[in-house]
Amino acid sequence: MPRYILTALIVACALFMENIDATVISTSLPAIALDLHEDPISLKLALTSYLLSLAVFIPASGWAADRFGARTIFRAAILVFTAGSILCGLSSSLTGFVLSRVVQGFGGAMMVPVGRLVLLRSVERSDTVRALSYLTLPALLGPVIGPPLGGFITTYFHWRWIFWINVPIGIIGLVLVTLFIENIKEEKAAPLDVTGFLLTGVGLSSVIFGFTVIGRNLLGTPTVLALMAIGCLALFLYVLHARRTPHPILALDLLKVRTFRASVAGGTLFRIGIGSIPFLLPLMFQVGFGMNAFQSGSVAFIASVGAMAMKASASPILRQFGFRRVLIFNGLISALLLGSYGFFTPSTSVVLMMSLLLAGGFFRSLEFTSLNAIAYAEVDQARMGSAITFASVAQQLSLSMGVAAAALILQGLRRVHGGGDTLLIADFQWAFIIVAAISALSLLTFLPLPADAGADLAGPAHHGAAEREGPAANAR
Repeated sequence: MPRYILTALIVACALFMENIDATVISTSLPAIALDLHEDPISLKLALTSYLLSLAVFIPASGWAADRFGARTIFRAAILVFTAGSILCGLSSSLTGFVLSRVVQGFGGAMMVPVGRLVLLRSVERSDTVRALSYLTLPALLGPVIGPPLGGFITTYFHWRWIFWINVPIGIIGLVLVTLFIENIKEEKAAPLDVTGFLLTGVGLSSVIFGFTVIGRNLLGTPTVLALMAIGCLALFLYVLHARRTPHPILALDLLKVRTFRASVAGGTLFRIGIGSIPFLLPLMFQVGFGMNAFQSGSVAFIASVGAMAMKASASPILRQFGFRRVLIFNGLISALLLGSYGFFTPSTSVVLMMSLLLAGGFFRSLEFTSLNAIAYAEVDQARMGSAITFASVAQQLSLSMGVAAAALILQGLRRVHGGGDTLLIADFQWAFIIVAAISALSLLTFLPLPADAGADLAGPAHHGAAEREGPAANAR
């Protein structure tokens, strides 16, 4: 087995643990609330506290990896995440549980971007796409597997095992990282941007928390809007700060790099639409079609099979057609498939639904792999940590926006037809169409890319695509 595949699998397993844990407790909250003698609504703090911890600490991950070494930080992140899991399993009060989730979030915040950095600093550029294809799987599998797995463990075992199963996985991860991953770091790491860390922490946590709770009746709408306004103000102040400091914690000048800018801007729009799927699809299946949680999860799981089938296909496809064409046409196909889910009805054949979900999983995974790879096509090794940190923040923000957008769309549609608390099947149809349109807007950011953008990332150059588009394409 090539070393880069082994590295990719080690990192992917750690990220899979983090992605599963981020979603697995959603179906277990009622049981956890009963055991802790709390209102289930209060347990939403366990979800939001984790997201807030991610938002605060992700910006510092790139600096920490450059300063102490990617392997050192990745190993520490696994250790902290595992410790947080143990604490969650031992919690006997809401306060203890929420604080334990914060510890988990701290580990997860370091684990995700630093894991990607470990991989990108360990592979040849020509193997980048094949290596990154493994890292798309945790993000795609986690939201699909997490809820039914959480329900299964809670029903047939105990909710605490949701967290305790991370312990052996974490121990194995620590051993494998120690044995097989090099501790690559920058010789002269920049000092930590403390002011930037505080501003981004306040800004991102406020905005992401606002997106998470808006429309869920956890806080009043004025309070949520005020919180988001504070977050936006903090982020605006950070933009002003970043222009004056030589080593900002989030390097905004990376947006001048065309491939990185296309990946972040286009990826944000694409992920807003895709990020709505874990919210909309189970809701439509269970509320609209009357399926139970297991039936819903069994149908939706097929998308993960499509995602897994992609990992062997990404490099040949990108070599043949090039990043620009794949991002545009594959992005359009993904958006059309996303919109098609809205036309499912209770009488739609399960085979047809699963076929479209299977195809959607494949094409979305290909788009994610392409976006993740093209981001670093023109970024040198010295700035790789900063680029990965920036991209990770954008991904976290866009996925939170996806769930919020879907919830707001459904609320708006419900008010239009005066249905009170009732959701109609037609509401889901329009919701999927709208979020698919948001994803399709990402195509506009890919059009300015040159035909040969990222040509050295997927292996031997795809000369045909560049030649067919002509020299004018390379001048764009």
